[in-house]
Amino acid sequence: MIDAIIRTAIERRWIVMLAVAFVAALGVYNYLRLPIDAVPDITNVQVQINTEAPGYSPLEAEQRVTFTIENAMAGLPKLSNTRSLSRYGLSQVTVVFEDGTDIYFARQRVAERMAQVKSRLPPGLEPEMGPIATGLGEIYMFTVGAEPGARKSDGTRYDGGDLDKAMDWIVRPQLSKVPGVTEVNVIGGYERQYLVAPLPAKLLAYGIAPRDLVEVLAKNNANVGAGYIERAGTQYLIRTPGQVSGLDDIRRIVVKQINGAPVTIGDVAEVSIGKNLRTGAATMNGEEVVLGTVFMLIGENSRVVSQRTAAKLAEVSKTLPEGLFAETVYDRTVLVDKTIATVQKNLLEG
Repeated sequence: MIDAIIRTAIERRWIVMLAVAFVAALGVYNYLRLPIDAVPDITNVQVQINTEAPGYSPLEAEQRVTFTIENAMAGLPKLSNTRSLSRYGLSQVTVVFEDGTDIYFARQRVAERMAQVKSRLPPGLEPEMGPIATGLGEIYMFTVGAEPGARKSDGTRYDGGDLDKAMDWIVRPQLSKVPGVTEVNVIGGYERQYLVAPLPAKLLAYGIAPRDLVEVLAKNNANVGAGYIERAGTQYLIRTPGQVSGLDDIRRIVVKQINGAPVTIGDVAEVSIGKNLRTGAATMNGEEVVLGTVFMLIGENSRVVSQRTAAKLAEVSKTLPEGLFAETVYDRTVLVDKTIATVQKNLLEG
């Protein structure tokens, strides 16, 4: 048998050489596409359901949100188990499926149950599924900060609100489009808000309740369309732009009329720019920054996605306003390269 194989290989040596070349090329092709990571990802197939419940204690979040959602997930096909976590203002339910279950099939089943249970939750609560990522999905971290002494065009210094705005409107949208990235999480900074602080004495004097301010703000911050008019073959759209664009617009909103004289929000409340309450911040070298974490889509090559993210961040950094910068904090590529170098050294010495 061996003699026949050897004889055939010698007689058809060109075919054998072509087959060897083909196999070698196939090996090189697959080697270049081989996903290499520092550690194996052994995360099971799971879908997280997060529900923000502002003002709810851990007990209330457990009783009114977590318990309802967790029970609704019972009976899902290929379900392994569920676990939950209830904290102040947060409910998290993790639905674990059997190994080998397609993650998109699992998320579709969970989404169907979420639609059914939403009507049984307290008004205003919206459960959301977590990103399509695993516990090892954090492949890249970076910060957006201001250079020492940097100032805006109006001469004021950059603050946490400016950093948060740069992250949300410049950096995050572009990084989210990188192939293989499923989400970009942000820590630090604060969201700018328009604050309306009622003056109790003036509300009482004009006979206005605080809820009246809430109602007029909602009603007077919307655009209204009224169809169109045709003239000479041309359509003219009719609309009333009613969205507020600044503090003065809010101050001029009419709350009620007394003897024909309008009473505006500016008459009964202080209107200013403020910030939302926060429970933490991010700093680097003693200065406040905004920290971004890039999550990789399940099944992607972490090394390749990290390289794409780093290249994109370098491009985005050039578009930031003068005085702001984007700097890498953690890059999975570095860890993977060092792991590969360690393996090569051990194999060579071994």
